[in-house]
Amino acid sequence: MAGAAPFIGTEALALGTVTTRTLRSRYDSVHRDVYIAKGAQLTPVTRALAAWLWSGRKATAAGFSAAALHGAKWIDPQRPAELYRRNGKPTDGIVIHRDELSDDEICVVRGIQATTPARTAFDLGRRSRRVHELIAVDALANAARLQSCDVRPLIERHRGARGLVQLREVVDLMDRGAESPQETRTRLVLIDAGLPRPTTQIIVGRWRIDMGWAEFKVGVEYDGPQHWTDPRCRTRDIEKYADLDYRGWRMVRANDELLRWRPHVIVARVCVALRAAGAQWPVIARILSDGVA
Repeated sequence: MAGAAPFIGTEALALGTVTTRTLRSRYDSVHRDVYIAKGAQLTPVTRALAAWLWSGRKATAAGFSAAALHGAKWIDPQRPAELYRRNGKPTDGIVIHRDELSDDEICVVRGIQATTPARTAFDLGRRSRRVHELIAVDALANAARLQSCDVRPLIERHRGARGLVQLREVVDLMDRGAESPQETRTRLVLIDAGLPRPTTQIIVGRWRIDMGWAEFKVGVEYDGPQHWTDPRCRTRDIEKYADLDYRGWRMVRANDELLRWRPHVIVARVCVALRAAGAQWPVIARILSDGVA
């Protein structure tokens, strides 16, 4: 039925669900012969659907479009749709990829042909900046319960593909426990400092800790603005950190200002907490040799 979801105009006219007049007055053209209701916002998912319809339902959703269909969050709604399509001319608002896909790299999700989660991660992890692509792959892994071992066979299969050096690192770093871009960034700051990789989403009683080292009872959490502006969230945090303190946990909290401008402070505070908890990793002494900010 014509409405908030994109649809093919000629099909809707043939079915009688719209008239030529209502098609022009109540709907906007997204692509050639693909329409959406006026005022409806295009999301990554509806952009993917509109692009797939534009292809005559013959293309395969790829990249961020495939990630959105698999349920990944944190995708910029202004990003163009992405398709794998062997022939045909490109169009505004759609990025066309022309690589060959194996049958086991394609699936159907939400009724749309798309790259599998593993192939989608393979494609996303080879692009531009490592941190941005790790955020994208983490979000996909979180939504699709993807693991590094699911992607590695594709790296072996496509040894001549571009960007494999970065992809290998992204796949090694990917963590489906990351629940926000800032959690990914925080984890990467700690790893890049040389600390052993923290475990994500640690369960302690009725609480979950973003990341940390359970053997030393040291946790790290990223606090978004809601932790300071939402009274309910603030009250819950008071209860949470009091209980964690009672259970012997040392918690280090980060926010956007620290993560953006003073990541070394986060690292130093984590090292202080780990040392106090008995961790004797040489990297801690090295990091703290310059003093704690």
